[in-house]
Formats: sequence, C-alpha cells, structure tokens
Amino acid sequence: MTRSYKVSARESTVLELGAPDTVKSVLQAIKIILTTPKGTVPMYRDFGVNMDFLDLPTPGAEQRARMEIREAVEEWEPRATVKDITFSRDESQSGKLIPTVEVEINIE
Repeated sequence: MTRSYKVSARESTVLELGAPDTVKSVLQAIKIILTTPKGTVPMYRDFGVNMDFLDLPTPGAEQRARMEIREAVEEWEPRATVKDITFSRDESQSGKLIPTVEVEINIE
C-alpha cells in the first residue's frame, strides 16, 4: 500500500529519533535531510542538501533547491519517493524559503 505524506523544513517541528513506526521514521529522516546542509556532518560530508542555491534570486533558488532536495532524499531515504516540492515564505525573514516535500512511502 502506498500513501502520500508531506514533510516541512519548518524549524519548530520536534524530532523524535528512533521512532518505532516505519512512516514516522521515514518522515523524520526526510526532515533531518531537509534541515542539514551538505558538508556539516563529520564522517558523512555528503549527507544533507547542497545549499548552493542560498544566494540566488528566488525563482532560480526554488528551481535549484527542488533539484538538490530531490537528489538528497532519493540518495539518503530510499523508502520514500518524492512527488512534489513546494515552498512557503517566512514573512519575518525576507527571502527565506521553507520547503515542503510530498513523498510516497511504500508500506508493506
């Protein structure tokens, strides 16, 4: 059975590591991927999202971020398939994009 779920990179979400439920585990792994800049994890420098899009104008940043997020999730969380990536804006910080990733998780 396959279902769709959404994961946001909003900072206010609390992570529960070691979740016993497969869906929760996958969604938390994706949240960690979204919020980890590539190159910041010792011994796993390739883990996370390449943040080279940060200083680009918004349309270019969104396009580049979609590509980087999709590649990171596909590489680091093979139990999920990315279906869509959308962005919301943080009104308190000009130019800050907050990605939300819609994924399908195969529950067997």
